[in-house]
Amino acid sequence: MCDEGTLRDAENYLRRSGNLNRRDFGVLSLGTGLTMALPRAADALQVTATDVDVPTPDGTADCHFVHPSGGAHPGVLIWPDALGLRPAFEQMGRRLAESGYAVLVVNPYYRAVKAPVLPEGASFRDEATRKTIFPLMRSLNPEITVTDARAFIGFLDSQAAVAGDRKMGTTGYCMGGSMTMRTAAEFPERIGAGASFHGGRLVTDGPDSPHRLVSQMRAHYLFAIAENDDEKEPEAKTVLREAFAAAGLPAEIEVYAGAQHGWCPPDSAVYNEVQAERAWSRMLALFERALT
Repeated sequence: MCDEGTLRDAENYLRRSGNLNRRDFGVLSLGTGLTMALPRAADALQVTATDVDVPTPDGTADCHFVHPSGGAHPGVLIWPDALGLRPAFEQMGRRLAESGYAVLVVNPYYRAVKAPVLPEGASFRDEATRKTIFPLMRSLNPEITVTDARAFIGFLDSQAAVAGDRKMGTTGYCMGGSMTMRTAAEFPERIGAGASFHGGRLVTDGPDSPHRLVSQMRAHYLFAIAENDDEKEPEAKTVLREAFAAAGLPAEIEVYAGAQHGWCPPDSAVYNEVQAERAWSRMLALFERALT
């Protein structure tokens, strides 16, 4: 989960790896710096992208909708990491659409602020950044996630670009990992696959811990776990495996060696291209199998 400990881990990792010079130490960011160009598939589809407003019971959520320019395709709901909807996630949504999916990338903080939440290059080293992000994170709760998921799924199902006869997928990064699980549990008839990348607080002692919802799901899952997250919570992967096994649901649960929390978005200070591409390929394989 993004916090000051995550920042220290990132700084230590970049020192050890010798990569600190490629992103100036003084503006080390966790999700809002330079965005690297993502590779395109050789058979990438032509896509159409628009910024959209999605009505919810609590207001209007500003989102990014991108889909192949022709035909109807499985819908995918993307929950961003703690820094929210921004160009890096729009780029990731576009890449997924080029592989044949109708993708909605959401701003989970729409009740308080429109995206992007922070200016380009904002750093967690700055107190102002932390004072902006941490209250926004704390403003979210399980009930809000479910309310929003209902609106977002409803939006996708109202679009001609979304195939109503195909299951939907949902992906989440950092805090978004738990949001995918709440979405899959609340809408088991609609969500056929979920993917959590460096997800935070998936297993807790609380009665509303996401792992306790697995029995309500029908989704196949991918959990791509950061090495330093696993070091802090080594038992979480075992609890997840046991929960999915008990529910009879397929789940690929793996610790990605050398990957730090936040390694998947291309604007992250600890972006690990090799492991990010591997996680992306596993997600595509999951969607190909499960979104039927």
